[in-house]
Amino acid sequence: MKKLLSLPPNLVNCFHDVTGHDRSEWFCTNDPIGHKLGSGGGSTWLLEACYAESSDGKSFDEWLASDRRLLLHAGGQSRRLPAYAPSGKVLTPVPVFRWERGQRLSQNLLSLQIPLYDKIMSCAPDNMHTMIVSGDVYIRATQPLQPIPEADVVCYGLWLGPEIAKDHGVFVSRRETPSVLECMMQKPSVKTLGELLKDHFYLTDIGVWLLSDRAVKLLMQRSKRNGERINYDLYSEFGCSLGTDPSVKDDELNSLSVAVLPLPGGEFYHFGTSHEILSSTLAIQNLVNDQREIMHHSLKPHPAMFVQNACVGTAITERNQNLWIENSYVPSSWTLAHENIITGVPENNWTISLQPGQCVDIVPAGEDEYVVRPYGYDDKFRGDLHDLSVTFLGRPFAEWAAERNIDIDTIDGNADLQSARIFPACADVNDAGLVLRWMLSEPELKEGAEIWSESRRLSADDISAEADLMRLQQQRDLLRAANWQALARNYEHSVFYQVDLDDAARDFAKFNIPQPDAISDNAPLLTRIHDSMFRSELARIKGNEYQKNEDKAFALLRDGLTQQVLTEKQSPRMSVYGDQIVWGRSPVRIDIAGGWTDTPPYCLMEGGSVVNLAIELNGQPPLQTYVRPCKEPHIVLRSIDLGAIEEVTTYEQLADYHHVGSPFSIPKAALALAGFVPAYCAEKFGSLESQLKAFGCGIELTLLSAIPAGSGLGTSSMLASTVLGALNDFCGLAWDKNEIGHRTLVLEQLLTTGGGWQDQFGGILQGVKLLQTGRGFDQCPTVRWLPSDLFTQPEYTPCHLLYYTGITRTAKNILAEIVRRMFLNQSDELTRLREMKQHSLDMYETIQRADFNKMGMLVRKTWLQNQAIDSGTNPESVRRITELIDDLCLGYKLAGAGGGGYLYMVAKDPDAAARIKQILNSNRPNANARFVDMSLSTKGLQVSRS
Repeated sequence: MKKLLSLPPNLVNCFHDVTGHDRSEWFCTNDPIGHKLGSGGGSTWLLEACYAESSDGKSFDEWLASDRRLLLHAGGQSRRLPAYAPSGKVLTPVPVFRWERGQRLSQNLLSLQIPLYDKIMSCAPDNMHTMIVSGDVYIRATQPLQPIPEADVVCYGLWLGPEIAKDHGVFVSRRETPSVLECMMQKPSVKTLGELLKDHFYLTDIGVWLLSDRAVKLLMQRSKRNGERINYDLYSEFGCSLGTDPSVKDDELNSLSVAVLPLPGGEFYHFGTSHEILSSTLAIQNLVNDQREIMHHSLKPHPAMFVQNACVGTAITERNQNLWIENSYVPSSWTLAHENIITGVPENNWTISLQPGQCVDIVPAGEDEYVVRPYGYDDKFRGDLHDLSVTFLGRPFAEWAAERNIDIDTIDGNADLQSARIFPACADVNDAGLVLRWMLSEPELKEGAEIWSESRRLSADDISAEADLMRLQQQRDLLRAANWQALARNYEHSVFYQVDLDDAARDFAKFNIPQPDAISDNAPLLTRIHDSMFRSELARIKGNEYQKNEDKAFALLRDGLTQQVLTEKQSPRMSVYGDQIVWGRSPVRIDIAGGWTDTPPYCLMEGGSVVNLAIELNGQPPLQTYVRPCKEPHIVLRSIDLGAIEEVTTYEQLADYHHVGSPFSIPKAALALAGFVPAYCAEKFGSLESQLKAFGCGIELTLLSAIPAGSGLGTSSMLASTVLGALNDFCGLAWDKNEIGHRTLVLEQLLTTGGGWQDQFGGILQGVKLLQTGRGFDQCPTVRWLPSDLFTQPEYTPCHLLYYTGITRTAKNILAEIVRRMFLNQSDELTRLREMKQHSLDMYETIQRADFNKMGMLVRKTWLQNQAIDSGTNPESVRRITELIDDLCLGYKLAGAGGGGYLYMVAKDPDAAARIKQILNSNRPNANARFVDMSLSTKGLQVSRS
């Protein structure tokens, strides 16, 4: 989705340099200077300007339909938020949320807004290519979005009380048809809203509108008169012409179909005034008060104080509530009060004593000037300076001017405070401090009066036009670099290890910030894991050796997952007759939603959620293990499918299980966990031979895996579970299925292959199910069983197809890079994993409702999610296969991590399934490619004796 931004003119020229955003994805312009176009006319101007730059020879209609676009209006004067008027409110820095993981220290209002808009647009019907939103709000949807209906206009709103709705636009609909707009009202009275409720609903407009191409073209027509642009408002004019009974009659606009939707779990935070940046930020920070959910516990003396990108030497106490310091140096010579906003202040040794409600904004202009702008917390920057109701620094401007012997009639632009030239530009930082003191509270300070009188003076509008935004950003970057060091030192009470550490490492490298001091070995384990991977990433970016710290992060993770199990020593005892064979056999699994969310460390931080099914191949459990006693005190390992055999006679041989790909790594590690190496055995023996004699026999363990390596069906995990299950019975260890699944996770950590828990539990437990865990190192899934009708009923069974592609890929290599990003709280990755978790719940509900078509389409979405998290999931060789059958499938995905192995397909119907078989059998990609019959396993892991 391309982003089109209407910005303050001065920001347009440097937006991409300030933000680092890609010019091909982000288009910026400003409304024509001197022309007020309104939100409707401004949208037209924005679209036409972008078309002029990027039409590539297309007609406007072709261009409009060729891509999806977000139009974001952020070009206002920002009279009531002077601190961020020059850079636009949309770039207001927003502190990291104390309860959130993966945010960036450099985040701003824009970066917080975009993800929801992206999500909404991705759900929009095909006829909608344009979304129009406001730039000074942060909107959250805490619940999944509902389907977006086909319409010409779709508007989102919130259920808000009349005391709030009276100050906004509202969407009115009849109770019988709540999603169909009857009319739109602008700022209706509380009485009007009360009368509406008799037979209507109303939603408060939050400024998120989706428009079809037809609606866009009509909006553009109404924004001009006789070919000339006019001031046309999207809400009061275009909006009030919409609905089944609109207040403005316009046949073409009245004919547009309009749907109104409540934003699910919607929250709305305005950042339009000085008061709101504090109240909204505080409200967001306090959304979560459960101390278990808050990832750091700051030592702030009052919650309503926010300091970011700043160097503060003065004392801050509980009396300084409603304090905002950003991009500023505030030395110990300053004294603060409350309701103070301080922005842009350069390094200084000024002696400043702020009174309640006094704010300071210093704006760089030109090569070396600093414009000094003090103002009041509640100043509106509107009205004639002679008017006693016009306040400046919280008092009548006329009173302030008289106290300083200023003749208002001599001030340029005195008809409006916004255009009044009263703010001095100083080339000397010390002069700036003196004139600031004079303007704030020292009218008798002669040096300050002289500097004000002799300086070039700018208005608030001039400041926005002349501000050197690159100088402003450079100061912010330098202060953030210093803050990184402080945050790292104070990690126990800061956001450091909860932020996006990938972004942090890039900042450390970019600004050459020294690596933080080593943290305590007593720090929480997850903190130490994050720390090690952060250090590894920083070294990698700098081109230094990084493997040692990466290995340390994985080793710490391994310790956390294995510690509890490995402290529980085992006492294996021969529990079968001398002629008995223990036979274990298991199905494999296909994950259809939520895969990757079960993988540590993500599941340890946020819990996992997966829907998968246990399947048999060609009517048989494909993984089998046989354990039998033998007279000789040794262990014999055999693999039928690999044709391999190994005799183990010493502990050293048995403990040598770290070689990935070795035919007997899994059974050796399983025997170790069963107590056949000293580290895991409750008793002490001098040798393996003496232990086996005490055990009562030697052991012959035979494996059969009737599945090719790299299948994606969770083969290695399920083979480990099968071996552990058989040894559990053979040795009388009394593990239940949950314990076998948990020990499989430990086994994979011992092998350093990593991995999550869904592979083994997907096969240990039969049928179709939703598996979920909470956060923490004790990853024991709860199971919600699902009906099997969509997989077993005659009309659906033929539609489930499994095709071995003959292409293999080792999951460990895929896993390592994805897990690395999890360690680093990488923002985009966490977002995708959270979407996958929610997707698993959507799949769960869909299967509960027995909606076959939607289930198949959700499988397709799973495949897209897997590709988003790992681009190597869908190589060209696989793409060539799926292109042949795409239109015959509701959905498909490669099993497991992807890249090769088995392709699971959900055909649209049995006829489509037959056609898929015909096509792929006629176009085999290699000699090993083939269809394999799959059926739902009704038993899961089975262990029996002869």
